[in-house]
Order: sequence, then C-alpha cells, then structure tokens
Amino acid sequence: MPTIRKVAIFGVAGNFGTPITAALVKAGFEVTIVTRVESASIFPPGLPVIRTEYTVEKLTTALAGQDAVVCAVGPAGISAQVAMIDAAEAVGVKRFIVDDFGWGPDFRTLPEFQPIGVQRRVAWGHAKELADANPQFTWTGVSIGNPIDWALKRFPLMGFDVKQRSAIIYDGGIEDFTGTTLDGIGQAIVGVLNHANETKNRFVKARSIQTCQSQLLDAFQRGTGQAWKVDQSSVKDLLESGRKKHQAGISGWVLELMVYQLYTPGEARCIVASKEDSDAELLGIKEETPDDIVKKVLKSVTNR
Repeated sequence: MPTIRKVAIFGVAGNFGTPITAALVKAGFEVTIVTRVESASIFPPGLPVIRTEYTVEKLTTALAGQDAVVCAVGPAGISAQVAMIDAAEAVGVKRFIVDDFGWGPDFRTLPEFQPIGVQRRVAWGHAKELADANPQFTWTGVSIGNPIDWALKRFPLMGFDVKQRSAIIYDGGIEDFTGTTLDGIGQAIVGVLNHANETKNRFVKARSIQTCQSQLLDAFQRGTGQAWKVDQSSVKDLLESGRKKHQAGISGWVLELMVYQLYTPGEARCIVASKEDSDAELLGIKEETPDDIVKKVLKSVTNR
C-alpha cells in the first residue's frame, strides 16, 4: 500500500479527536480538519479547515487529495458517516478509520445499548462492502476499551472522586478491565496509518493497561499521599437503577449501565484483549501502570 501522509479528520474538537490530531501532527502527517459549516468549535492553530455540508457531493470535494480519513465524531454525527465513507471511496482515499473507539464489534453489551451499536454497524458494514468491491479502498476500526484517564476524571460514578479524595468500590473492586489513555488513542491512529497493510480491513485492539478498582485505589492513595474515604457498593444497584431510568426515559441510565458492564463480577466482560493478543505493540502504544494512569488524572484535574 502506498505511503499515507495526508489525513483528513472529522470530529477534531471532540474528546478523542483532540489527542488524535495532536498525535498525527507530532508524527509528521499533513492534517486537514473537516467540519460542518455551522460549527463553532475552536481548532488547533495552523491547520487547514474545510467547512462543508455533510452530503456525498460536498464531501467528495472536501476529501479530494487525501490519503486517509479519520472519523471521530460524537453520537450526533454518526448518521453522516456513510456519506463520509462514500465520498472517501469515490475520490480514492486509501484508508478510512471508522468511528468506533469503544469495545469493538464483539462486545457482550446490554440490550439497552443495542440501538447505538446498530447505528455504528451500518457504517462499519458499508465500509466493508466498499472495500470488498474496491481493493484500493480500505478501512480500520480501533477498539480502545475504557478511555481510562479521560473517564476517571470525568465520571466519579466509576468509583473515584478525585477532588473529594473518596472512592466507591464495587463488589470488592477486583474485576479486571482494559483501558487506553488519550495518548494511547492518538498513538493507535498513528500506528494504524504507519502499518497500513497489517491493519487494513479489520478492527485493531488497543490497550494501555489492564487493571481493577482495587489497584487504582492503591495508586490514588499513593499519588495523593493520603488515605481516601472508601464506601462499598454493588453494581447490581446500578443495573436496577439504570434500567428503571431507561424505562422511564430519565437521563443518567447510560452511565449507570456502562459502569455496571465495566465492573460486573466474574464476567471479564470489559477486557478488549490480553497484552499478548492486543495490537498495542504493533501500534506503538505504551503499556502503563496504575500509578502512570493516576499521575495523568491528578495532573489533569490540577490543571483545570
């Protein structure tokens, strides 16, 4: 496959688009930002910005000359991904990185999340169909598991309230899960594009760490130099509460059910891959420790 240098990104200002863009620029790729005409987002200085309607016709013009496209849009933009894929294939883009950045296509998710998965699979399936018909067009999905440093500082329901120095430990805190840091997510995209042949037409499995709540609690206490207030709970309570909220149309159910999935005892549900079975080494993602993760979280909270 020819070398990939020119990369267009959708969703640059988003949670994952920001570190992806920074990693690509640092790695020497020529990055172009593509966004909606009406977007009020603030973008990194010095990068070209194309504002366009998300129709195949307009996107075909916007993506002309690009080697690769990365889609990192939020939930509101997922429905436009098929048009992005059609436009990319039409103008000779070599690689389209589909919007996954989750647990991957084989994840044993709860029924409440299935409609979200169906919408994403429409784009994934469409990219596969085009790649099957046109060998010059390829795609990749990137499964990251839990975006761990970003999520820990953002969602105290995951068990750690950094500002209050308090923790909620679910079911003993021993259920393992895998996560990828924001730096790791950015590196994953760089790795995919630098290893285009090895990563084409499949989902790659990224990971920065495999850990559990008890390990993270120890690391937080070491990192802050103090004992935290710790309460014990069970994810069964989150399952019951989340489902009631979902049935009643009340917000908050998504986070409760996501945390339930993360810590369900004995399931190993949220392990994307072992260290040996992941693509982290191929992609150049550093394996990190709980202390590494906590250092990132504490630094980001202090700097806010």
